[in-house]
Amino acid sequence: MSEPTNFHTTPIELPLRQWEPDPAPVEGGAGCAELAAVRSRARAGGDMTTGSDCNVFMRRHPEGH
Repeated sequence: MSEPTNFHTTPIELPLRQWEPDPAPVEGGAGCAELAAVRSRARAGGDMTTGSDCNVFMRRHPEGH
């Protein structure tokens, strides 16, 4: 029988999305423009979670938001 390990044998690599540029709003899209405004206000207030959520919605633009 083998000995159990208390650690992962290989490291887990997570994507570094913070190095990607923020998505730009789609021209003529009121929803995208509002998301960009909310993102700016959230970051100015230190709310990085809401800023990140806005980026997710903007990246999913072809699926709607």
